[in-house]
Amino acid sequence: MKWSQSMIVTLKEAPSDAEIPSHKLMVRAGMMKKLAPGLHTYGNIALRAIRKFERIIREELDQRGGVEILMPMVHPRELWEETNRWTEMGDGLLKFKNRNEHWFCLGATHEEAVTDYVRHDLKSYRDLPKNIYQIQTKYRDEIRPRFGLMRGREFSMKDAYTFDADQEGALKSYDLMYKAYQAIFDRIGVDYRIVQADAGNIGGSQTHEFQLLAEAGEDALLVSDQGDFAANIEVCPAIDPEPHVSADKEEKTLEKFATPNQKTIADLAKFTGLPERELVKTLFFSANDGTDPKVKDLKPICVLLRGSDEVNPVKLKNVLGLTNPPLMLTDEEVRQVSGASPGSCGPVGLKIPIYVDNGVTGLKNFIVGANEDGFHLKNVNRGRDFTETKLADLRMAREGDKCPVSNGRLKSYRGIEVGHVFYLGKKYSEKMSATFLDKDGKARPFEMGCYGIGVTRTVQACIEQSHDKDGIIWPKAIAPFHVHICALDPKDAAVMGLAETLEKELSARGLDVLVDDRDERPGVKFKDADLLGMPVRVVIGGKGLANNEIELVERRSKNVTKAAPEKAFAEIMKLVESAK
Repeated sequence: MKWSQSMIVTLKEAPSDAEIPSHKLMVRAGMMKKLAPGLHTYGNIALRAIRKFERIIREELDQRGGVEILMPMVHPRELWEETNRWTEMGDGLLKFKNRNEHWFCLGATHEEAVTDYVRHDLKSYRDLPKNIYQIQTKYRDEIRPRFGLMRGREFSMKDAYTFDADQEGALKSYDLMYKAYQAIFDRIGVDYRIVQADAGNIGGSQTHEFQLLAEAGEDALLVSDQGDFAANIEVCPAIDPEPHVSADKEEKTLEKFATPNQKTIADLAKFTGLPERELVKTLFFSANDGTDPKVKDLKPICVLLRGSDEVNPVKLKNVLGLTNPPLMLTDEEVRQVSGASPGSCGPVGLKIPIYVDNGVTGLKNFIVGANEDGFHLKNVNRGRDFTETKLADLRMAREGDKCPVSNGRLKSYRGIEVGHVFYLGKKYSEKMSATFLDKDGKARPFEMGCYGIGVTRTVQACIEQSHDKDGIIWPKAIAPFHVHICALDPKDAAVMGLAETLEKELSARGLDVLVDDRDERPGVKFKDADLLGMPVRVVIGGKGLANNEIELVERRSKNVTKAAPEKAFAEIMKLVESAK
């Protein structure tokens, strides 16, 4: 393709709302243009990378028995009400009425739609297993879209769904898709980790995320320095590297003491001279996550953690059996529940459920708020002074914690979630009466799995992971073009003749070639070539041809070699084949 015939428009500067490198580079390279917050038009360069990634996905899924379909983006309300996700999905689900006053939503995900698609056709165990997938537009009404395609409202996603007769078969399907994802991300040549994760609104009892490592990643990951363990911080077990045991052997008498203006753990640590990890903080949440509009009760609960720890809302959600993480109580709600302002609260005397983090178990004679402003209690002990509802892992794990499956320690990374696999079980099939007849002629709900890859997000994530100060460094597998020819003298017949000959020969070998035939200065062309980041650049100029040479530049290493025009084709092929 010739640049002069394209719609490639590059920018010297990125717009002010582009915050991370990949977003800035994509905008500057003309790969995307914002239509509205969270909505983007993809330029040809971006679309070529997207289509190449889609092809890899299709090849890996098709060879594992996947069957591609295409479902609507617009879904009727009644379908989502069958699973109660019309309310559970909250404001992220964009809802609207048509001209007949019927409610619909834009598909944020397609579990309901695909279950409806198969429930009247897969009638017998002989029809199973089935693996169905699509590559479709999704819409999630993000409260604050940002980072370009990383957190957009409209995006392209591959979602697959498996249907099996029993759990054993469903887990085999899960393993098959898990391996398919490994093959997909191995083929595009990115540095990624497979981590344990939370199922969120999708549900399910087993789930893993595929995370591309990148400094700008939104997800915090913890990876063992021994073995293969890796988890999203949302679900990573929190285990102290060394068990903490209180120095006190006996329980002391409970005492109340004045703590004027000591409202934070940091204040209290300074006031008492004790380290924060030996203090206990009291937090209040509502066990009503708002997913059932019929339930209006606040359902307050109390959570106790060491002062140095941070509550993990996802772990708390799972302990409480909620769909969404619970909301913290407001200051006024805390006063109603405890009789004191936040910072002076504690578990002693509370009439609500009390959940205690495992880290508190090593403490004895600890300090908590007295449920009276300006006062705390010391020498508080579990069992004697209050009764907990449940003891559980409720804190955020952190770097240096013990690996839960080895003697290793956890290391911290940032990641971008690009794929997610879920074993759903009967969550959707039971609610939607999606059944088949087993060998005994009995109706049984399908065992299901679902598997998503953020197509557009992955393309941007590759750029986030692979770039330098000059621009993008494309992995060869999804590079929009393999070879970028800079014709420095487009009015010189010899220069354009060689450029067009190479384009034709390389294209015949299955390579994609971009020819920059603009009447621009060499420096402009070189800067744009670095910005666009194709694996191999070929520089053809009148002066070079006069010396019987052209210049070849490898984008990743920036190594420059010279080649005679008659050997250019062979040398370019070598560079492309060796590119990662």
